[in-house]
Amino acid sequence: MIDIHSHILPFMDDGAADWEAALGMAQDAIRDGITTIIATPHHANGQYMNPAPSIEQAVKVMNERLRQLGNPLLVLPGQEIRVYGDLLNDLEHGQLLSLAGSRYILLEMPSSRVPRNMEEVCHELTIQGYVPVIAHPERNAEVAADPARLERLIEQGALGQVTAQSVAGVFGSKLQKLSLELCRKKLVHVVASDAHDSGHRPFGLSEAYRVLEKQLGTEVSGFFRENAEKIVGNKEILVRNQDEPRKKSRKLFDFLFRNH
Repeated sequence: MIDIHSHILPFMDDGAADWEAALGMAQDAIRDGITTIIATPHHANGQYMNPAPSIEQAVKVMNERLRQLGNPLLVLPGQEIRVYGDLLNDLEHGQLLSLAGSRYILLEMPSSRVPRNMEEVCHELTIQGYVPVIAHPERNAEVAADPARLERLIEQGALGQVTAQSVAGVFGSKLQKLSLELCRKKLVHVVASDAHDSGHRPFGLSEAYRVLEKQLGTEVSGFFRENAEKIVGNKEILVRNQDEPRKKSRKLFDFLFRNH
């Protein structure tokens, strides 16, 4: 499995506290069946600033330590970027990272609301050739109250990324129900762990896929798995309301979700 959202790098945010914790998380990932992780430290969320060069250096050191220990996990660079005023300017000046150097870029909204300029930011990013990936929309109060808020972002060309523990019910039945509802509404395109540690916020990706398979079927679960691979491989993921060729290819997506 591939995990596109994690806080495995030490000393950067509220994820791994030190190298011991980071390497312990790497062992957890392998046990969970994960082979590749994109490290996505928080950036510009009002508490943490992790510009691109520092993340790239930390990823390099992390992979070196993993090799020394014989751990086959591959860690790739990324960021979980809070939507903020200078986002587009900082992206232009090399301070921001996409996911594993791909066209996909992970964006975080405040938990309480959808930023007023969110649609504009998504639109500008798509014009520049990026694909915004909205981190854990199920944990956003305005999306929970009105999933159409997320749907408008998807229509702008964004993707939705739901958290594994939300799907698995670890955060409660209400959040699990909402997460599955967003999946059924085709507003989610990828599942990721958002792992922060080995205890309270572990990976749990395999369990999430088990729940998805049970609730939505093998084809849908496989669809999400493939999309994580496509992000790392910088390949196209099907989304709503794109140009005509991509609309035609939506037939597969519609087939996968039929009767779920």
